[in-house]
Amino acid sequence: MNKKTSKLIKILLSLFALNLFSLYLYFSHSHSHSQHHNQNQDRLPFTETHFQLHPPHHFSKAWPIIPSYLPWSQNPNVGYRSCEAFFGNGFSTHLDLLPAAGSGGWFRCYYSETLGSSICEGGKVKMDNQKIKMSRGGEKLEVVMGRADEEELPTFENGAFQVEGDVKSGFKGRRRKREGEKLMSDEFIDKYVPQADILKHTMRELLGSIRIVDAKEFDDCDQWVEEPTLLVTRYEYANLFHTMTDWYNAYISSRVTGLPNRPHVVFVDGHCTTQLEETWDALFSSFRYAKNFSGPVCFRHAIFSPLGYENVLFKGLRGDVDCHGATAHDLWQNPDDKKTARLSEFGEMIRAAFGLQVNRHRTEKPGSGHNVLFVRREDYLAHPRHGGKVESRLSNEQEVFDSLQSWASNYLDCKINLVNGLFAHMAMKEQVRAIQDASVIISAHGAGLTHIVSATAKTVILEIVSSQFRRPHFEYISKWKGLEYHAIYLDGSYAKPTDVIDKLSHIIRNLGC
Repeated sequence: MNKKTSKLIKILLSLFALNLFSLYLYFSHSHSHSQHHNQNQDRLPFTETHFQLHPPHHFSKAWPIIPSYLPWSQNPNVGYRSCEAFFGNGFSTHLDLLPAAGSGGWFRCYYSETLGSSICEGGKVKMDNQKIKMSRGGEKLEVVMGRADEEELPTFENGAFQVEGDVKSGFKGRRRKREGEKLMSDEFIDKYVPQADILKHTMRELLGSIRIVDAKEFDDCDQWVEEPTLLVTRYEYANLFHTMTDWYNAYISSRVTGLPNRPHVVFVDGHCTTQLEETWDALFSSFRYAKNFSGPVCFRHAIFSPLGYENVLFKGLRGDVDCHGATAHDLWQNPDDKKTARLSEFGEMIRAAFGLQVNRHRTEKPGSGHNVLFVRREDYLAHPRHGGKVESRLSNEQEVFDSLQSWASNYLDCKINLVNGLFAHMAMKEQVRAIQDASVIISAHGAGLTHIVSATAKTVILEIVSSQFRRPHFEYISKWKGLEYHAIYLDGSYAKPTDVIDKLSHIIRNLGC
């Protein structure tokens, strides 16, 4: 063996050893991350003092790799009312309220003219929960039955939130801020966080409570949260559609602000627990209620997520969002202001957060044939002011289901698996799995259909629409996702089983079955 060959072998062996060591570090880190997360699901990483400036990132979950992801970098050329402005990063107006100066705090907002809302973030932000009037939050539903909605919504005293600022010097030629002064003027809030039709806009009130304080006053913190944290205020927290708008806004806020890992979440409201928290826990690194902190808490990096009512899923119900779903691959090669892959990206994010399969193509269905998922409306206790009875949108739902079951069992051309979607009594992961595995999703109009955000690309939607609930929620979501959508419009709330079977048979035949 000559010297040249010997040297080459040594180099290859060295590279092999380096790769083995890298794999060891990766898997040992993943294992410790998983163990730590399982033991600390209801905790935020914090220190009793503020000396730990750069803690290891094993407290935060990494972003999953998802096929429909497209870059979220700031682009000033995003067109007004383009699909990217509606569904992605249209927050292109950069507003520096408190520029970083030395070791002090900072604060800025990103405004979307298309949505008429802002995402704000700040460094060295303090929350004094004693200055927030609301119920404690996070209680079991059974314990707080009858509690009024007003008790759960926050009211903020001046200084409920504070940011450390250099009050002795101005910046960029502006009038210098005085200690204790509001961070945002009323005019600023009216322009960039408008009231619109929201009677009690809790995020406006929160931002209006922020005061600038010097370092000495700011350092009165019981706890420091070292990692990026989303501050979220919710309204219809027990409804899947409205909670989806909160999840999507939280995801958008995380991406627009360029967070390297999934943030923690603090609910600045006093709502009780619901089953939907399973998805909050899956999507983000942890969650906690503001009143559950023992005293003033300081955030190294806080992000203020817009209200769900300011989300395109809600605002788009007016019918003026002319966007169609497309694949990220197609949009990367041929950008189109009338198309979007952002809802597909977010749906994949939900599936990946639960550890479910994510790929560019249709997920292989279990066994042979097709799953037809019938999403049912069931009685369940939703919130403290709820009687436990769900309003029927399909008066003969059981009759329709039984007829479909009989039809499916006698269908000879291929195997049809009719899935009984009793979502009110299923874990959130199993709900999302049922959506992912479905070739066809059938349902009367209801919040449970919002799960189609997580459906795969070739899933077909069949909505049974009563005369009292002709609302476009799921027709629009299907369009924005690029899903095939069909509707059966009823004169009342009774559906002829034969009409449903005929429509479903046509869909199944078009699937090649």
